[in-house]
Order: sequence, then C-alpha cells, then structure tokens
Amino acid sequence: MILAENISKTFGNIHAVNDISFEVKEGSTMVLLGTSGCGKTTTLKMLNRLIEASSGNIKIGGKNIFEEKPEILRRGIGYVSQNNGLFPHFTVAENIAIVPKLLKWDKDKIHKRTEDLLHQLKLPSREFSNKYPDELSGGQKQRVAIARALVSDAPVLLMDEPFGALDPITRAAIRKEFLLLPELKRKTIVLVTHDVQEAFELGEHICLMDHGKIVQSGSPEELIFNPSGSFSKSFFSHQKLQLELSSLKLSRIWDSLPESQSGRSAEIESRDSFWYAMEILSDRTSRELVVSHTGDDSLKTVTFSALQDAYLEIKQNV
Repeated sequence: MILAENISKTFGNIHAVNDISFEVKEGSTMVLLGTSGCGKTTTLKMLNRLIEASSGNIKIGGKNIFEEKPEILRRGIGYVSQNNGLFPHFTVAENIAIVPKLLKWDKDKIHKRTEDLLHQLKLPSREFSNKYPDELSGGQKQRVAIARALVSDAPVLLMDEPFGALDPITRAAIRKEFLLLPELKRKTIVLVTHDVQEAFELGEHICLMDHGKIVQSGSPEELIFNPSGSFSKSFFSHQKLQLELSSLKLSRIWDSLPESQSGRSAEIESRDSFWYAMEILSDRTSRELVVSHTGDDSLKTVTFSALQDAYLEIKQNV
C-alpha cells in the first residue's frame, strides 16, 4: 500500500531524514518510533507532502504521490496531529464535515457518517455535535480529530503523536478504544510516537529511528527479543519486561489454550498482548479470561499462570 524508496529530507546542511526505505502492507499498522529530532515526523509528513522530500520515491496504492497535486493527495489520506488541529470557531459536526464538503458529499450522507463515527468514539451526536472545541476535554478533542481523519473513509491514515498531549490515564484509555474501532480494521496506518509502550500496543511493524536513519525495523517481538546494535538495546532496556510481555500476542499460544467451558462471551481477543491480559486478570477476582480468535468461532481460556509459563518458555528459547 505504501512504498518509500531511498527518501531523504535536508534543511540546508541538516539531514533530517537520510536515505531511508520501508513498506507498509495494506491493512497493517507501522510505527515510526524514536526520540525527539530523529526524523520520524518529517518522514510521516513526506507521505502526504506536508513536507516535500528532497529525494527518493513514494508510492501509495501503486501511484506516485509526486504526480498528484498535494491538495488532492491529502483528501484521500486521513491525518491526525498531536494538537488535534480543530478549528475553534467550528462546531464538532462542522469540524468533521470539512473534507466531505470538499468531496461534495450531500448533507444527509455527511450527517449519517458523522453520527456513526461519534457513536463509535463514545461521543453521542445529540450531546456533542453542536459543541465547540473549547467546550471539550482533551480526550474528547482528540476523539473528534480522529473522527475527522476517518470520516471520508480514506484507505490510509497518518497519525503524528496522536495521544501525546493527553494525560497518562486518558491516553491509555483512548489507546484501548482506538484498537477496538471497527473502522481501523480496513486502514493502512502509519503512526509516529516516542512512547515505546504505545508503539508496542498499536504497531504490527516498528521502524526505530535515530539521527534520520532507520536503525532497526521489524515486529515488536523481533525488536525487543532480538535488538540489533547498542542503540536498540539501550532504547528498550528501561522497560524490558513490560515490553516483552506487550510484544507477545495471545495468538502465539492459541493452539495450546483449552477450550472455554464457561458459557461466557469473549472478554479479550487473540491479537491482544500478554501484558493486556495480565492487567485485566490482576484487577478482577476471576482467574481466567475467555479469548476469541479472528475468523474462528471457538472460544478458549487463558490464566495468569499459563501466561507466565509461556513467557518463561519463550525466553528460554530466544
């Protein structure tokens, strides 16, 4: 879906991004991870030409982005920034409707789509449609920004530190809601963050950047269990145990889990992490969780001890 080949960006004598290449498969989420100034936001903005690349090639959906007018390109790409970018003099509904109006959607279609997204994002239309950004909390503003990025149903979504301005509790809650959005299952997403835990929760593929270069790329599990070089090792060292558990998905041990006999509905999915399952189990009296698997009607159960045993076995085999 997205193919970047040898892209660079220079500002005078400064090489903000230096000859990097990557591919984002259709329907997957790639995270650009690194400290401030490493080039991750510049890389993201080159994908929708908010920043023009100095050299290299970028294709989205097989089309060369440099052969299209920037404003037309951006209408087909959802974009969420850290500061939400809402227009203060527009209502919530008006903010969400900006791109659909440019695309000349009719009013009924815009209204229905806006209502649907606000419902998914836990902002009931009756209560929030006519409010202005200054009347919303930080978390609510960011939900509206996400709705605006999703409203035109563009196949690609770019997110620049989308939860960075939120307090830790709100941030964690919105991340979990974000993962459950039905809309996202059809999107190709590139997300920028400096938050390692966020990258491991949301990303299927991570590009770790430093000084304008991609130092290492791979799945969260590959990066945390097989870091290449001193930078990768030191970058993940402070949260190593938590990140290891976050990188391991329940699908890894699906075949070894027992079938559920409880009659309860699914409480967690096989794509969720060991860490997330352990968090839930530690906050409740029940000793097991019912797990569902994508594309499979069967339900299985997982316990805290099963997760511990599986983690120790994986560690021994690394």
